[in-house]
Amino acid sequence: MEGPAVNGPAFGILLAISFCHLLNDMMQALMPAIYPNIKAELGLSFAQVGFITLTYQITASFLQPVVGLVADRRPTPQALPGGTIFTLAGLTVLSVAHRYGMVLLGACLLGMGSSVFHPESSRVARMAAGGRNGLAQSLFQVGGNAGSALGPLAAALVVVRWGQGSLAFFALLALLSFAILWQVSLWYRHHGLARLEAGRKQAAQFALPQGIVRRGIGILLMLIFSKYVYLASLTSYFIFYLMHRFGVSVEVAQFHLFLFLAAVAVGTVAGGPVGDRIGRKYVIWMSILGVLPFSLMLPHVNLFWTGVLSVIIGLLLASAFPAIVVFAQELVPGKVGMISGLFFGFSFGMGGVGAAVLGKLADTYSIETVYQICAFLPAIGLLAAWLPDVRRATLPPGSEVVAE
Repeated sequence: MEGPAVNGPAFGILLAISFCHLLNDMMQALMPAIYPNIKAELGLSFAQVGFITLTYQITASFLQPVVGLVADRRPTPQALPGGTIFTLAGLTVLSVAHRYGMVLLGACLLGMGSSVFHPESSRVARMAAGGRNGLAQSLFQVGGNAGSALGPLAAALVVVRWGQGSLAFFALLALLSFAILWQVSLWYRHHGLARLEAGRKQAAQFALPQGIVRRGIGILLMLIFSKYVYLASLTSYFIFYLMHRFGVSVEVAQFHLFLFLAAVAVGTVAGGPVGDRIGRKYVIWMSILGVLPFSLMLPHVNLFWTGVLSVIIGLLLASAFPAIVVFAQELVPGKVGMISGLFFGFSFGMGGVGAAVLGKLADTYSIETVYQICAFLPAIGLLAAWLPDVRRATLPPGSEVVAE
């Protein structure tokens, strides 16, 4: 759907926002590390602890599309580094919070920082792509995956050992992110906006009818629902499942979770470039519906094959998100920020709601029941059959096919 690349990919910018994505998601992942401390100190119930996470996720989920829409209408390059101030403030507040209201305020500030960073950085990835939009989105996403994986490690090494106050040390990383993103914002102003506008004008010439666009966005959101609720079952409860079903130690279960998260990172890197080459619709088909046979087998195999299947599921499932985001951006040219915010926000929300609902199911029935139910979620990937074929529907005869 894109025309010729404008000066090719800006890999320096892509690596910069990927690294800042790592820092951002690592800092966001630190918050749960202080839950045991504040639960004991403040005498909180599990429901109150859950409400802290819900506060963060709702703030991030609902603000991201709004931030993206505002940025589409009035681009503000300085908003990108400015968002890190909310993250810095959130971690600082959490480091000294000794009242429940202060903890909720810190969670809200973290959510605000995330709500600015994700749509704006995804927008920059689109600017810097130079026609290779899937590759750009994958490079951006893998930084976040790495950060999410490093967050628990940083928490174990520092926060658990030195306590709640050590969050202030990590707040300093927000200053590093600010410095890098300030330089990115200068490129954004002087080069990125021109690139984005050129791509938008080319794409707008071949815009799809609104009815087809709405149907496509609805299907993509259903696929996000399928992906992130199933992902929540693995990221939140996989350790408990392995310990309960196979009687393994915490260390063995954590190693299996690490293998799964590593597979997710590899799948994220692969999904975008493969989509650039063979078409995003096919990547979406393979990455969501293709998980179905493996997810159906997972609850019924031994420990060895559980590890093997979880790696395959991670590789396939993670490749979907970059393809879905770029597909949606190409369905709605000129609304990169709003679409990025909508899909990042929805994924945040579905992950949080999914974790809460699955936890309730595990309490009521069993952790094994959760995996037996979730095994059918990838069947929602059948909806990908009704996604519009962007290549055939939008490009005039003789045009170069760059993306689907």
